[in-house]
Amino acid sequence: MKPVTALPSGATTQASAAAIRRTFVRYLREGPAPAVRVLPPRDRSAPPVLSIIIPTADGTRGGNLARLLEELRGQTLPRFEVIVVEGDRRQGRAINTGAAIARGDILVTMDDDTRLGHGDLLERLVAVFAEDSSIGIVGVSNVVPPDAPWIVRRAMRELPRRSSRLVDRVTDSDMAEHPCLAIRKDVFYRIGGEHEWIPRGLDPYLRQEVRRLGYRVVVAPRAWIHHLLPPSLRGILGQYYRNGVGAAYVAKFYPEFVIDQTLDHRARPGTPGSRLTRGVRYAGRVLASVVTLRWIYLATLASYAAGYAWGMRRLRDDSL
Repeated sequence: MKPVTALPSGATTQASAAAIRRTFVRYLREGPAPAVRVLPPRDRSAPPVLSIIIPTADGTRGGNLARLLEELRGQTLPRFEVIVVEGDRRQGRAINTGAAIARGDILVTMDDDTRLGHGDLLERLVAVFAEDSSIGIVGVSNVVPPDAPWIVRRAMRELPRRSSRLVDRVTDSDMAEHPCLAIRKDVFYRIGGEHEWIPRGLDPYLRQEVRRLGYRVVVAPRAWIHHLLPPSLRGILGQYYRNGVGAAYVAKFYPEFVIDQTLDHRARPGTPGSRLTRGVRYAGRVLASVVTLRWIYLATLASYAAGYAWGMRRLRDDSL
């Protein structure tokens, strides 16, 4: 995949981005062009080192996006641009839209409700890439802040992969995820960018393809964000129901992209197995949640299963 000509940094670039995205974005059903806003680096004496891509459905996320942009302005690294892609319901396609116009050699994806853990986060990501040319993706730990609502703190303790411990050295990991994930742009282009057809499973797909090229996927030492669950049990269960619907879509129409995930930094993902195998594994998780008295985990498993069952029964190829 050849890099495309960068847009002038600065103002809203919706029309130009809509034209340029067709040189990189490949989703078969062309949707409406999203609004694209590029926020230039504080230091404009040289091209940006990083391009931070933030997909957002409505451009606000209840005030979370504005908070994230303010936190980015406080970062110690001055040479980064921010590309906000608004209005595309396909996360992978939205990220590819940003990647098509990015000027930095490193792309960083963030969710519109990501909270940065510290002021030198971006510098720490860049430092990891500089140390080892075999590293293709750098992620960070997801830490639960003490000011989070009690239901969020408890849920993120109970639920696998919802939080991850800090590491004190560069650690090969399956826990590098889109809420804060850095990838070399040339590697991103070589794998063809994000998968644009599937609504879920983008993180494992990206990690799988980067490893397939022979690059490492790691978590940076002493680097963290806060990426939290909704602040109510109803919101948490609703999110897991939607996750189940999305997983059903992938299993139903793109089963080759059902990719297993691990529950720990150092473990490597295995093969997902058949639907029967996955069902048995799911039943084991239900039993484990009961034995360990993780009731929120049990409720999310039930909610996810309900969404999955509905999706397998009702979804069409053009539903999502």
